[in-house]
Amino acid sequence: MAKKAVASLQTGSKRLAKAIKMVKSPKTGAYIFVEKIMDPAKVKDFFSK
Repeated sequence: MAKKAVASLQTGSKRLAKAIKMVKSPKTGAYIFVEKIMDPAKVKDFFSK
């Protein structure tokens, strides 16, 4: 199960989004957080992986 969080960032003329996904590690079973700053159009692709 993955938890999703998205924050909108604006720097100059560019609009960016910071996406945070919680992923369960296959080795240890612990949850880790994966953060990425990207174009808002690519957020759905990031969460679908």
